[in-house]
Parts: sequence; C-alpha cells; structure tokens
Amino acid sequence: MDEIDRSVLKTIVETANDHFFIVSGGGQILDISPGVEAVYGLAREALLGSNVSTLERDGVLKPSISLEVMRTHRPAQLMQVTGTGRRVIAEAHPVFVNGRLERIVSRSRDMTDLQLLQDEYALLQKRFNEHVKRGQSVVDDPALDSALEDLQVRSHAMREVASLLKRVAPSGASVLMLGESGVGKTAFARQLHRWSERAAGPFVEVNCGAIPENLFESEMFGYQPGAFSGAARQGKAGLLEQAEGGTLFLDEIGELPLLMQTKLLKVIQDGKLTRLGDTRPRRVDFRLVVATNQDLAARVQEGLFRLDLYYRLNVIPVTLPALRERREDIPALAEACLARLNAHYGRQKFLDNHVWSTLMGSDWPGNVRELENWLERAWLSSASDQIESVEATPTTARPEPTLEAYESIAREETLPAYLARVEQRLLRELCQQHPSTYAIAKRLGISQSSVVRKLRKHGLSAPHG
Repeated sequence: MDEIDRSVLKTIVETANDHFFIVSGGGQILDISPGVEAVYGLAREALLGSNVSTLERDGVLKPSISLEVMRTHRPAQLMQVTGTGRRVIAEAHPVFVNGRLERIVSRSRDMTDLQLLQDEYALLQKRFNEHVKRGQSVVDDPALDSALEDLQVRSHAMREVASLLKRVAPSGASVLMLGESGVGKTAFARQLHRWSERAAGPFVEVNCGAIPENLFESEMFGYQPGAFSGAARQGKAGLLEQAEGGTLFLDEIGELPLLMQTKLLKVIQDGKLTRLGDTRPRRVDFRLVVATNQDLAARVQEGLFRLDLYYRLNVIPVTLPALRERREDIPALAEACLARLNAHYGRQKFLDNHVWSTLMGSDWPGNVRELENWLERAWLSSASDQIESVEATPTTARPEPTLEAYESIAREETLPAYLARVEQRLLRELCQQHPSTYAIAKRLGISQSSVVRKLRKHGLSAPHG
C-alpha cells in the first residue's frame, strides 16, 4: 500500500461515524480509531495495547465481541454496554492467514440516542394505554374518524392504533408494523402516508418475500444501461428511487436477504444509493415503513437478520391486533366486502342472519384476508341474492389442503389442464395459510423463485400483511 492509499484509508477511518478496532489473534488491541473516549470511558492511548479479555473483566466492554470471534472463528454481531453506559452495536470479522487467526477487525456504532427515542415512545404509548384503561376515550378527531370510516374500523383497539399512527405521522421516523398475516398492515401503512407531510409524494409498496433473490438488487437499487445481460437500454430507476419524496413500505421485511439488509442499512445511514453498473451515488429521500408477522428479535438471534438494521427499523413499533381480538370490526369489514362484490358482479346479495352469527363467532386465523376470501366464496356459491350457506365454514384452524380434497378430472379435460387447475387451487389455499412465498416454498420443497413464477402464472397474489 503506497502513501496515498494509507492517507485515504486513514481519512476514512477518522471521519467515519463508527469506531474501529484492530485486535490481534491473541486479543491485544493494535489500533483504534479516534473519538472512542466518550463512548468507552478510556483514552485511546489507554486502550492501545490492552487485552480485550481484561477490558471485558473490568466492564469496559460488556461483552467483548473480539472474544466471541476468537471463540468461534466466525463473524459476530451483538449489542454492547460500555463502561460509560452507552449502548453500541458491535460487528467483528476474523482475518485468517494460512488458516490461522491473525487479526480481528471490529467496528461499533453508538445507538444510545436511538434507544432513548424508543424508550420515550414506549413511555408515551404506556401512558396513552393507561389513559384509555381509566375509561377516558380518545379525543374526538374528525380527520381520524373519517380515516377509520374508510378503513372499516369500529373497535377501540384499532382506534388506539390509528390515533398513535396519526400522532407520529408528521415526525418522519421509521415505523415497524407488527401483527399476524392479514390484519391490515398495508392499509394502515397507506393511511400513515396520507397523514404524513409526504402525502403528495408516492407510496411505493414492496413485498420482500415476492421478489426472487437474484433480482432483488436490480429491482430495489435500479441499474444503468448495459449493467447486465438483458438490462433495459435506457436503464431503470429502482424502487428506492421511485419512493423519492414519499413513503417506502417494505412488507415482509423479515424475508429480506442478508446482503440486501446490509445495502438497505447503508442507504438509511447515508441517504444515498448506487445503481448497478454505476459509480455515482444518488441522493434519496423517503419515509421508511416496514411490516412483518415474524419475531425479528428471534431472527436476529438466529443470525438471519442484522441487529443494527433491527434497531434502525424498530424506532416506532406498532402492533395491529388480530381480528379475533376486535370482533366489533367484522360487520363493517363484511359489509364493505359485500359492497365491492356486488359492484363487481352487478348483483345485490346480502347475508342471512344465521350467517352473521357464524361470522361473529369465528376466530379467523387468517384475519381480514381470510374473512374477505370466505365472503367471496359465499357470494359465488349462492344461487339467490340471500346468502344462506357456503361450501365451507370458517374454523379456528384451517386444515392443510390434500390431493384427496380436489375433485376428479372432468370429462374431456386433459391431464395438463387438470394439473394446472389443482396447482392453482393448492397455491391459493397455501397463500391463505402461510405468511410468505418463502414459507410456501419450504412447505412444497421447491425454490422461492419457483413459487413466485407459479403465482404469476395463475394470476395469484403473493401473501402479505
């Protein structure tokens, strides 16, 4: 490495927001970037030459990520509490020479301010819930009432959720929407966008489980002309760029590939991205809203989700309750669905009273999506305008489809046509039962990209919250 390269590397290290450590294979700190004293409580000179095991014993590093790498010989990522009480995310990578661990390169980023923001929000949410439990209703808000009417929301639980979203909408902070598949996370993400100061901008929805991994980077980041074989002649702006000035909604964020997690984190931190085949970074400005029905903290523990990205996304977590926990919303949702079906098919059908009791008494494990699918089947199977019964009734647990459940081949139907019909029905039912195309692929024992292709072939939508 020549003098210019050393100067460039020195500038990068000294101006970065992260704190870098270079540790020997035996645990001695060989070099460290400036600015560590405020975070770790020791001057740079005192840290140099120290052993990470001693620093962990003395409480300067709790725990030491370098010791974890020394133990496992694998990259590691964890949350540290320093001797000054700061919370940092640390990431470390081993460096091997001829199979021997010679160096450990680690970096840490102070997340204390973000944690304080999360704690402040959690306190506000706790006070708000206590306010509601004391019997005091949410303050009347005509704009909120109008939005809830559009969303077919009547329950107190969902009104609380909507009220919280309306209060945080102007902030621009990242929002993490949690809840079972089908509870309406997408609808509430759209409403959050309408309440925000970016309402005039685009709302770009991305189902992270529906894009094949080999196409993910080009779809998300875009590409320049000639970036790869088959690239459009004029290039293409990615989904991140398309969200400029608006809201980017990433559904099924837990399915985001690890490589894309790293790239997304860099975009969030830098506010810039680089298209495939380009060297020029482009500034992007969007509000990030993500959703998942998975336990992201558990995926972090399993090594499937980056800890630092998790903390970046988990600024304002909002949980949408399941439909069985807010049954008072069922009538409005059912009436709205029937109205859409009547308008689409040009009839004016209605539900018999005993069907209403069935709707209200069911647990709806698939939530709003299952309710809407069930109502469509009921509408289509009813010969008269009064819907009295359907082929199948909603249950608390949906049995997995089996080949025995499908009718036999029709007269004069070819084998390819029959198999296509069975495949379409099977995929439709699996989309109701599983949260993502990855889960469907695992169930069927095929690749996720194959599932996506088959859904497109049959005109089916991938499952999303």
